[in-house]
Amino acid sequence: MLWVALVISPTPPPEPPQTPSPEQPASPDPLDGLALWCLQFTPRVAKLEGCAVVAEVQASLKLFKGEAALKARIRDEAPDLGVIGMGWAPHALAALVLARCGVHDLGEQDLQTVLDALPLTELTEAAQHAEVLARMGVTTLGQLRRLPRDGVSRRWGDRLLLALDQAYGRMPEAFKWEVIPETFHIRYELPAREDNASALLTYARPMLMQMCGWLTAKHAGAEGYTLRWVHDAMRAKDAGDGGAVTIRSAEPMRDLEHFTRLLAEHLAQVQLPAPVGELQLAAVGVERVTEQSLSLLPQSLGSGESLILLAERLAARFGAECVLTPYRCDDHRSGFAARWSPAAKRRPRKPEPVPELPAPTMLQEAPLRLAVRDGCPHYQGPLTLLVGPELVECGWWDRVPGVGTTNSVQRDYWVAVSETAGTLSIFCEQLDSGELAWFLDGVYA
Repeated sequence: MLWVALVISPTPPPEPPQTPSPEQPASPDPLDGLALWCLQFTPRVAKLEGCAVVAEVQASLKLFKGEAALKARIRDEAPDLGVIGMGWAPHALAALVLARCGVHDLGEQDLQTVLDALPLTELTEAAQHAEVLARMGVTTLGQLRRLPRDGVSRRWGDRLLLALDQAYGRMPEAFKWEVIPETFHIRYELPAREDNASALLTYARPMLMQMCGWLTAKHAGAEGYTLRWVHDAMRAKDAGDGGAVTIRSAEPMRDLEHFTRLLAEHLAQVQLPAPVGELQLAAVGVERVTEQSLSLLPQSLGSGESLILLAERLAARFGAECVLTPYRCDDHRSGFAARWSPAAKRRPRKPEPVPELPAPTMLQEAPLRLAVRDGCPHYQGPLTLLVGPELVECGWWDRVPGVGTTNSVQRDYWVAVSETAGTLSIFCEQLDSGELAWFLDGVYA
């Protein structure tokens, strides 16, 4: 097995308020947020006394691209959640001792050799008797391990021997595993009052890390989240209790960097009327997402952000109506089959119908009327009709604003070929005069 232990700096208990209120929520425990973040790597996560979280990750190595990649990711991200010590070992208590001593892993040595040289004060059960043991000349775990077991048991009880055996892997360990909460809503008290909205991103990013870890553990994605800030109690009367910003994405996701960039764009436009003392974060639109099965070949040639993420970031900066993306509609009229929508707006997923005729690659800006000779349409020469006709009669419901007419069409679509122009999409319709006319609609690449 492979365990990782993450140690955070102990925080002093908050001073009780002079007038306690039963409605006031309790202060958040940093260990809860760290454990919530760890649940994305494995369900075997437990909190220990002494400001530490342990997680068994052996079964998750392949999922996170191997041991080296997982260690690198946790090493890079964990400090943002207040982690000051990290240790890797085959057993949880051994990893905890390594983390407290600043030893990252075993390296090329075996577990007993490494533990024997470490101070016994880093093992919680042994630290309680460290003063007495030091007077006996016992200061390391190796010296403690070599003491007569009967004498240790009679003088300090079985709990010390049990903890020592568990650290060395001679006895099994038992923990109470953390449970994934059904909803995500956390709060964070700022260490100092902050009156700059952009500076709130520093405190909000660890909260976003916890949210993305929670989403990963639930195999879900979020359409967005709401960040709420609460003003300091010593605020002006007209400042209000606080404010909030809701970040939304076009599709459910759990991309930490994308969520962070969107929040940075929104906070850059916020002016705080009073200093902020607390942040609250809640996930919005959580739903289960289907995991993508990756192939052996690279999924993309470039390493830049995807087009949809870039569009959402630009929409957050310049406004939703300034950044548009095209989408297909279930409409048989070729000129109305593609429409534009704000990039950050999520559209309902509908199965795209398979048209009877393939859609042209490029449409004319306006249909071009074709010449007709001997009943045959011409475009850079005579056209040969290949496939068709496909009757399209629709659009009577599509009213033109302010005009009083509709975009109703009644046409016969054909796929035609020209010796010089290639494959074309054309249609025939009856004009108001009763004459039949042919038009060029688009070109096939």
